Amino acid sequence: MLTGKQKRFLRSKAHHLNPIFQVGKAGVNENLIQQIDDALEARELIKVSILQNCFEDKEDVAAELSSGAKAELVQVIGNTIVLYKESKENKQLELPQ
Repeated sequence: MLTGKQKRFLRSKAHHLNPIFQVGKAGVNENLIQQIDDALEARELIKVSILQNCFEDKEDVAAELSSGAKAELVQVIGNTIVLYKESKENKQLELPQ
């Protein structure tokens, strides 16, 4: 579980990132979750955008993605989700205590 200070730090790091995944009308599926899990292992911090044609609620999509990939939900702002998961092999971010 992330503290408020850690979430603030991660939000500042994610500000300059571009979304690398999009959730469309197909919604969340196993393949998408697996790809997000792999991307989190490589990058630790990613953004996912939710397209206008996605029928699911953005909060539900965020919860599904974070639980499926076993990642921390940093932020949902507009139609963008920020996810963080500590990498086992490519550790890049040092979280504040």
